[in-house]
Parts: sequence; structure tokens; C-alpha cells
Amino acid sequence: MKGRNMTRWRDPAKDPRQEPKSNLITLEGAERLRGILDHLSRVKRPALSAKVGEAAALGDRSENADYTYNKKELNRVIARIRYLTKRLDELQVVDRLPAATDKVYFGAFVTLEDEEGEEMRIRIVGHDETDTVKRWISVDAPLAKALLGKALDDDVTVKAPAGDTTYVITDIAYRDPQQ
Repeated sequence: MKGRNMTRWRDPAKDPRQEPKSNLITLEGAERLRGILDHLSRVKRPALSAKVGEAAALGDRSENADYTYNKKELNRVIARIRYLTKRLDELQVVDRLPAATDKVYFGAFVTLEDEEGEEMRIRIVGHDETDTVKRWISVDAPLAKALLGKALDDDVTVKAPAGDTTYVITDIAYRDPQQ
């Protein structure tokens, strides 16, 4: 019985998707999510509702592609609004610098040097604000977990599929969230 609804069984104890995610977020990340929620609630949802109403007024809905598309899009936007509302209630906003800025904590910009001498600058952020282009990694990522609490010039070894990788912390910086 193969079909599109069949999935492979995963042991819940070993499934990485079941690991609890931290509920931390930076102040600018929380503001960005609130902005998205506000745009969806005040602009996108009313516009889609109007389009659905106009398409429904045209007659037979079963053959009305405009109605079908806009109705699906409206349902997607409503689901996203529900998700963001619930998620923003769960999140804990980190709106101040740590007491010891000479160590790596949440929100830190960390410059790492690998064994070949190549430098990489990352930022440790919440799960909801990760960005591969900016090199912002989740606080739940293996590299971030290995870095937390470390100081300047500390060696950090991270297990990767290709083998263990060792980095040296060459710089730690923070951006003041109140600015």
C-alpha cells in the first residue's frame, strides 16, 4: 500500500525533529516576526478576502479557478497568522547583553578559524531567525552548542558527517539590542 500519505517510520526517541527547540529570540527577530504578522493581518488577509468575495460573486465556484486559488491562498495566510500568533506568545525575547561579553552566549557574533586557516563569522540566534546567507545559526545547532560558554582563543571540536572539525575562536562581539 504505497501512496503519497505513507511515510517512513521513525523512532521518536532518536528522531531529531522531536528534540525540543529553544524559545529564545533576539529583539530584532521578534520585531521582524511582529511586522510579518501585522502585514499579514492588516494588508494581505483583507485583500485576499476581497478577492475571494469578488470571485464568489461571479457564479459557479467549482469551475472558478480565481476563486479556488484565492481561497487556498487565504487559508494559507490564516494558518500563518495563527502560527505566528501562537509562536510569538511562546518566545522569550533576549533584549540585553550578557554579563560576561568575553564569552560566547546567545546573540553573539563569533569569528572562527578552522584548521586550514579560513575564517568564518557566525551569529548565534533563535530557531525562528536562522539565515544561511548571513550565517546566523540556531542556538540548537551542534556548532552553537559547542561554542556556548567558550572564551576567546578556545578550541572547539564539532562532530560533522565528514568527521570532526576543530575551530579556534578568534573574536567575540555583541550588538547592543537597545540601539
